[in-house]
Amino acid sequence: MEKEKQERYDQVYLNMAHEWATLSHCTRKQVGAIIVKNGMIVSDGYNGTPTGFDNTCETVDNDTNWFVIHAEANAILKCAKHGQSCDGATLYQTHSPCRDCSKLVLQSGIKRLVYHEDYKDITGVEFLREAGVEIIKI
Repeated sequence: MEKEKQERYDQVYLNMAHEWATLSHCTRKQVGAIIVKNGMIVSDGYNGTPTGFDNTCETVDNDTNWFVIHAEANAILKCAKHGQSCDGATLYQTHSPCRDCSKLVLQSGIKRLVYHEDYKDITGVEFLREAGVEIIKI
C-alpha cells in the first residue's frame, strides 16, 4: 500500500480506537484498541473489568483495580475466544502498551503498533521495537 494511503488508514483506525475508548467505564483513563488484519477489523477492545463483574475500575483511593483488563489484552483475548489469528496484524491503540501487554502483543504475532499517546512507562514499546515490531506514534 502506498505510504500516503497507509497513513490515512492509520489515522482513521486510530480515530476508531479513540471512539472505542469512550465505551470504557474507567474514570482515570479510557483506552481503546482495534486490531486490523488484511484490511479488515478482526477485533476491538477497551479497558475494563471482566465480563460479569461490576464496572467499577478504580478503588476508593482512585487506584486501578488489579482485575481491570487493558484494551489491547481485551482485543487479543477476543481473538483467542473466537478463533481469529492476530498473526501479521496491526494494533491501533490510544495509548502505548504496558510491559505486560507488550508480551501479549508480541506473542500474538502482531507485527505493527500504531498509537497516539505514551503510557506512563514506555518499556513495553521499547521491548516491542527491539523484538522487530514496527512502531508508529501519531
